[in-house]
Amino acid sequence: MRRAEAAVVPAGAARAAGREGEQPGQRGGGPQQSCGQGKKFLYSEPHKRIKEVLEEELYIKRDECHIKNPPADGISSGDAGCTFIERGGKIRRDVMDLGICTREKLAHVRDCKRGSSGVPVKLVTNLFSLDLPQNWQLYQYHVAYVPELESRRLRIALLYSHAEFSNKAKAFDGTILFLSQKLEDKVTELSSETSKGETVKMTITLIMELPASSPICIQVLNIIFKKIFKKLAMYQIGRNFYKPSEPVEIPQHKLSLWPGFAISVSQFESRLQFTADVSYKVLRNETVLEFMTGICQQTGMSCFAQMCEKQLLGLIVLTRYNNKTYRIDDIDWSVKPTHTFQKQDGTEITYVDYYKQQYDITLSDLNQPVLVSLLKSKRNDNTEARMAHLIPELCFITGLTRQATTDFQLMKVVAEKTRLSPLGRQQCLARLADDIQRNKYARFELETWGLHFGCQMSLTGRVLPSEKILMQDHVCQPVSAAEWSKDMRNCKILSARPLNKWLIICSNRDKNVAEDFLHCLRRAGSSMGFNVDYPKNIKVQENPAAFLSALQKHVDPDVQLVMCILPSNQKSYYDSIKKYLNSFCPVPSQCALTRTLNKQQMMMSIATRIAMQMACKLGGELWAVEIPLKSLMVVGIDVCKDDFSKDMVVVGFVASINPRITRWFSRCILQRTTTDVADCLKVFMTGALNKWYKHNHGLPARIVVYRDGVGDGQLKTLIEYEVPQLLSSVTEASSNTSPKLSVIVVRKKCTPRFFTETDRSVQNPPLGTVVDSEATRPEWYDFYLISRAACRGTVSPTHYNVIYDDNGLKPDHMQRLTFKLCHLYYNWPGLISIPAPCQYAHKLTFLVAQSIHKEPSLELSNSLFYL
Repeated sequence: MRRAEAAVVPAGAARAAGREGEQPGQRGGGPQQSCGQGKKFLYSEPHKRIKEVLEEELYIKRDECHIKNPPADGISSGDAGCTFIERGGKIRRDVMDLGICTREKLAHVRDCKRGSSGVPVKLVTNLFSLDLPQNWQLYQYHVAYVPELESRRLRIALLYSHAEFSNKAKAFDGTILFLSQKLEDKVTELSSETSKGETVKMTITLIMELPASSPICIQVLNIIFKKIFKKLAMYQIGRNFYKPSEPVEIPQHKLSLWPGFAISVSQFESRLQFTADVSYKVLRNETVLEFMTGICQQTGMSCFAQMCEKQLLGLIVLTRYNNKTYRIDDIDWSVKPTHTFQKQDGTEITYVDYYKQQYDITLSDLNQPVLVSLLKSKRNDNTEARMAHLIPELCFITGLTRQATTDFQLMKVVAEKTRLSPLGRQQCLARLADDIQRNKYARFELETWGLHFGCQMSLTGRVLPSEKILMQDHVCQPVSAAEWSKDMRNCKILSARPLNKWLIICSNRDKNVAEDFLHCLRRAGSSMGFNVDYPKNIKVQENPAAFLSALQKHVDPDVQLVMCILPSNQKSYYDSIKKYLNSFCPVPSQCALTRTLNKQQMMMSIATRIAMQMACKLGGELWAVEIPLKSLMVVGIDVCKDDFSKDMVVVGFVASINPRITRWFSRCILQRTTTDVADCLKVFMTGALNKWYKHNHGLPARIVVYRDGVGDGQLKTLIEYEVPQLLSSVTEASSNTSPKLSVIVVRKKCTPRFFTETDRSVQNPPLGTVVDSEATRPEWYDFYLISRAACRGTVSPTHYNVIYDDNGLKPDHMQRLTFKLCHLYYNWPGLISIPAPCQYAHKLTFLVAQSIHKEPSLELSNSLFYL
């Protein structure tokens, strides 16, 4: 077992320990242990003497806030001078971005960021108004105890025992107190007596008076709603809330779906809004023990432990006896359920007896090992790391395995249950609003804080004009604005290099498949203006080593492209081929599965798609849209974790190198870091500018960068670290006039949803719908754009936040440009949800992170070799 020096704890037992200060454990799980040099076992059974009212109080766990150097005198009217951090000492990521104001630095949108082009459309949202009394404020106090008390629950109990707080809306974490009503004095001194007769003095000092728009206030409001949702019989898993009492069962695949909601409170343009979106938690109806038994039956005992660790480590499991989730960090094969641990009173108890006494659960397998989960530290102290022991028999795996996601029938069934239509989603939201307004506790909690939960917000968006697709011989106005695949069969692409010398490598039994496909490929290529000559056919045995050996033997510098027809989707086939041809012997490659090419009724459609990909990999241009801005370079940046080495991130950079935005320069690099922030952008941008200069004999006048892959809390880092890299390369590129730069953060996962109302029903908004008011942030230059059609389910908008803008483009122009770029992704003849350079960067980073694990050769940088 790869155990770090840590405090271990048997899981399930820590419910009260962490809150009472007796042991810093987490709420619920199973028995917990503490081990330093040797194993020191502590038992932390939930304390039954604590009154039920304390169970219901608002405990700020991960949302706990501390004051850094609180002022001795004076009252701050804002949140300056305060560090709002979690227990682990880190600023909450989803709150950090709220304080970043970028709009005030952009003079051209400081007064108005709304566009005007397009047709107005009335929209309904999943935002609910949250009204507060005029001049409502939140009062933040610091509470000091003399003598100091370790137990947080004792601190809370002593403070709440005073009449001054009996009827007040309050939130207290043991150090910081929030009130909706101001105390009479700036400094209030109280005293209480513990059950042991010890007198404790409490000094309550006013620190801040916070407006409703303050990030700290917004976080407290989020915690209030978390408390309300728990009273609606919902359980929090991650940041979302789910109802295990109303599961959606998929028995044929041993899956359960828990319905729930992703919720948040935030400040939008003119008011506070509560946001709710339907969410589902996927649970497997098999325990970890059953999963391990299946592995044993498949592999035997020789490599059983190794295979279990390979497949289980990193998975998230749920213990249904307390509805808590844990990450499996290790497996302790030396500990069994019959082993004992020591309780606080000095007596010992076995895991078997503990679960029987605590949860009335009888363990059936007494030889199973225990799972180890590293617990997050709740406090900003130097205590040892803590681990929880979990019983495999009681743990249910959440989510889907990589193998399960490739099961078409399984994913189809899951999609049918989770992809709600706009009307279905709207009905869920209406039921939720009704539950909140009808629930006695929810009403009481809202009224105590002075909050009024209102109705769903409506607003007006705009539908941008549809775009014309420019082909070689004519302008195409697609029959469907969402896609133009049928038009591609009768139109010639803009440009394509002829494919003269290339290879097809396949297994011996796939010879006929290769011949049939080649016939269709040449027909499809001819109709679109892509000339495909006959290849050299190479037959090999059905194993990855044979394919790799054929590549090493037959690929030379004159080969333009290699196509491999793979007998199965075994990952080692694809990985070995891509790694060799992208890094060691740089030649564009195309892979296709035999079963895909065996679909005779779809062969021409498949051949057309593959012909388009092959043309792009040779540097071809498929189609274009009208770009009014002259000498414009667009850039897409994406970052993702490397699948092989978790401390490495892959940074992808894709830039257009011609004014028509049809040719691309691609770079990718792996960097060792713990964050998703790129430190190689200056090198990438310099390379892109050199390529542009080589092809256009000058530098671009404007550069628009779309940055994807940005997580919560990274906005400030991008502004302070990534934007300067881009600016530096642009400034140094020319001693004369430098290109103007704009940087836009792209977020595909955003909570707002939009619907159009028709005949007492709702449906998805039209393609090209833009929302740049009411649902946007007042401190940002941002907008939402719907650029993808949803055949089933509800369409998700993409959020764009312009964090830097030297170009000074009008909102209309920025929105129209972004919409145009969603038409230029050559892997799909249709609209996509994000601008094409972002999707190219995503494809590039995904290929490197999943298969290559090293930087692709620079010889491939002028083609879309990763499609």
